[in-house]
Amino acid sequence: MDEVIYMKRLRTAAVLGMILAILLGDFADFRERLETVHSSVLRLHILANSDSDEDQARKLLVRDALLRHSEELFAGCDTLEEMRDRALEERETIRLIAQAALEETGCDDPVTVQLAQMEFDTREYEELTMPGGEYEALRILIGKGEGHNWWCVMYPPLCLPAVSPDAHFAPETAELLTEPETYEVKFKCVELFEEYWGD
Repeated sequence: MDEVIYMKRLRTAAVLGMILAILLGDFADFRERLETVHSSVLRLHILANSDSDEDQARKLLVRDALLRHSEELFAGCDTLEEMRDRALEERETIRLIAQAALEETGCDDPVTVQLAQMEFDTREYEELTMPGGEYEALRILIGKGEGHNWWCVMYPPLCLPAVSPDAHFAPETAELLTEPETYEVKFKCVELFEEYWGD
């Protein structure tokens, strides 16, 4: 009798082991796709001085000025590395463009421009959802940088509505960005995994 119970438990453990292996394999594949997104993207992050109406409006003026100059600043950048290198080279020009936009409103808040690794929450941008995680960002701090931010994706150039994630990512990865509701549970699992067992 003990041997029958032992064999049933052994079979149950084997079945549970196979189910767990399948789930973990799927989880590992999903996590790898997320890592592909995180490491293939350069974000633009503009942080306002404060949450006052004036500072939030100034943040948007800085955004508009930078987007107007983006074509000349980043002309010929076809890869993430080229975009990153150009952002580093043009930091002072970017700072001056932002400063000039502020000065037109009579604001003399200092502007700091840096390339930084930053943690982002899952955020929606028009029809695109960027999963949470650590991304590299061109960060523009206005004054104390204590207000709400504005962000977009510089590379791939998704700040421009005509550009689709399909042009830069494999179809299954692009699907993460355009159909996030399909992966809601998996996103949450990855967040919990990172919170408790991440590097």
